[in-house]
Amino acid sequence: MSDKTDLCYMSAMELAEAIRRKAVSPVEVVEAVIGRIAQLNPVLNAFATISTEYARERARQAEVAVMRGDPLGPLHGVPVSVKDLISTNGIRTTRGSKRYEWVVPKEDAPAVQRLNKAGAVMIGKTTTPELGWKATTVSPVTGVTRNPWDTDKTPGGSSGGAAAAVAAGLGPLALGTDGGGSIRVPASFSGLFGLKPSHGRVAYYPPSAVESLAHAGPITRTVPDAALMLNVIAGQDERDCGSLPDTEIDYLAALESDPARWSVAWSLDLGYAQVDPEVARITADAVKVFEQLGCRVDTVELDLEDPVDIFTTLWLGGLWTALKDDLAVWADRMDTDLVHFLQQGRQLTMEDYVDATFRRTHFWSLVRPTFQQYDILLTPTVAIPAFDAERLTPGMVPDTGVPWAGWTPFTYPFNLTGQPAATVPCGWTASGLPVGLQIVGRRYDEVTVLRAAAAFEEARPWQERRPSLSF
Repeated sequence: MSDKTDLCYMSAMELAEAIRRKAVSPVEVVEAVIGRIAQLNPVLNAFATISTEYARERARQAEVAVMRGDPLGPLHGVPVSVKDLISTNGIRTTRGSKRYEWVVPKEDAPAVQRLNKAGAVMIGKTTTPELGWKATTVSPVTGVTRNPWDTDKTPGGSSGGAAAAVAAGLGPLALGTDGGGSIRVPASFSGLFGLKPSHGRVAYYPPSAVESLAHAGPITRTVPDAALMLNVIAGQDERDCGSLPDTEIDYLAALESDPARWSVAWSLDLGYAQVDPEVARITADAVKVFEQLGCRVDTVELDLEDPVDIFTTLWLGGLWTALKDDLAVWADRMDTDLVHFLQQGRQLTMEDYVDATFRRTHFWSLVRPTFQQYDILLTPTVAIPAFDAERLTPGMVPDTGVPWAGWTPFTYPFNLTGQPAATVPCGWTASGLPVGLQIVGRRYDEVTVLRAAAAFEEARPWQERRPSLSF
């Protein structure tokens, strides 16, 4: 393995410290990552836009600041990618759609603004399906994005390019979004840590068409890197009226804890999900780690009803309202599956939508008692391993109305509740595909989710396992 490859696989924390000590320069780091993107992106298709000159200039400025002895931010000189749904000042944001292919925003999203202030160097915009609508990453603008562990397979979506980039060593940090699993699904399929923070913890602007479901958060190779990134991006922004007030929490410092005091619930199916047998075996084995850590672990029979109808109504209602006027002009240039899905919105009524909001509140009343008794809930992250990159669904899964909900039954419920939820790599299938374990916490309690993930990472380290990327 070359020195440049080693540099590309260093954690954000290692890079930031090495840059502070002048052991490595921001220019050297960014050039190594840009070179690796040039080598691998033609196959993986993880980037919609590579901001080469912007990144080089930011790296040069970062190096000057180091040499001058200026105060340095926590991510000074560290490469980061930004999902192509998220607004970036002066750099195009296509949203995976021909409708927005050449749109160049005039302001940064709040999280991007905070990353810049912390000294991070944005290296590009990562691919997404059109408007982030599905859990695979294929779009009319960028085509098919592929999984570094097996390029015939999908990395998941909708933050699929973000996950493929981090897994392939194309930067240690990625900013993703999650409206129904779009951070956790690709992180699971790509052997990474992904965190959907509590709703509002990371300010979200411009607003999503599904604002009450939308979250922004980190995808990383390590839990400490995600905690460090959350320190930077969390906090209130007046542009997002639902953003949570700033706190004094240092998520990185909070990772140390005594897991023996935790009470842990484990559910293989939430009462309704169908799970691939290999995924079931791998995740059930991973749960034993928490017993070995001294936690009280109970298998719980939640007997929940699948909230997919609630989710579908809110998801479809938001997308239909936002996009219905575009269909007459743009339908023939849009993802055909998205067009088909949107057309179902014609049947929705105001009563349907309001009833879904009432049923959403009732669903939370059914979930809440579990978190009065337990600190965290464990589930599989995704019900199946990664499948063919060009397919919308793998087939042989329940028809739920949302094409991807049948194989992501564990993620969208916690967009409805707004709880923090993360995925940790917990094993690999016989064919070498990653499998994720989901950790769900109480509302607003990212600290416990991160602590649990860090304890699991220490007991079952995954960071050194890398895809071969031999094309």
